[in-house]
Amino acid sequence: MARIIAVSNQKGGVGKTTTSVNIAASLAAAEKKVLLVDLDPQANAGSGLGISPESIQTSMYQVLVDEAPIKSAILHTELKCLNLAAANQDLIGAEIELVTAIGREVRLKDALAQVNDIYDYIIIDCPPALGILTVNALTAAHSVLIPMQCEYYAMEGLSQLLKTVGLIKRRLNPDLEREGILLTMYDRRNNLCHQVEQDIRTHFQGEVFATVIPRNVRLSEAPSHGKPVILYDINSTGAIAYMEVARELIRRQTARKTDAKQSQNFAPEQGQPKGVQL
Repeated sequence: MARIIAVSNQKGGVGKTTTSVNIAASLAAAEKKVLLVDLDPQANAGSGLGISPESIQTSMYQVLVDEAPIKSAILHTELKCLNLAAANQDLIGAEIELVTAIGREVRLKDALAQVNDIYDYIIIDCPPALGILTVNALTAAHSVLIPMQCEYYAMEGLSQLLKTVGLIKRRLNPDLEREGILLTMYDRRNNLCHQVEQDIRTHFQGEVFATVIPRNVRLSEAPSHGKPVILYDINSTGAIAYMEVARELIRRQTARKTDAKQSQNFAPEQGQPKGVQL
């Protein structure tokens, strides 16, 4: 079964789509089968992979609102192991049209159940808002990955997102975990970046990715060429950083599978030792 990761932050401009596209591409480069689900009406994930919104016949709008099979919205990309479930501007209407829909919070979860066994990872690029689309993503996901710019306004927005994650966990998805916080647009020359990083790592011990994503010109240029950064300039610091984040995710998933296997293989001895009372 696929590991479903929602990439979410209600604050715009933190590198959310850049993170979604480049983590998905880096996992695919590691020969993991990956589906990138674009839930952002801006459709930047598709354009970042060289897919024009105008060329899309079936989008995530039809999947969520009309309950079309998600396979009909899946497109191939330049990377063999990476597929895209594309979005376009029609998705803006989903926020309104799903308000009165039955089972509106689980539309995406039901759709992904159709392809769960095909992929190793499903990465969901959420919109920069905590509306019904983001609720669908968090309800469908196993975990949420939070990209965060190293500034204090971003720290303030983080608390609201964590409240929403907690609410989803209590009401809709009790298995939802925090995959971790990924520090983005990191400038090592800036003392504020170092201070914010220290504060975040202290407050969220064990939840912050060891890798930070630096400010990098090649990383910013790649979307204009319709390519993830590993195809645009694999030797750039941005490409190297996202490949390392992918390695962290793979190591975590391998550890989870090992723990689950050990748990399944554990069988208590039949009966009870003499002298032990239940």
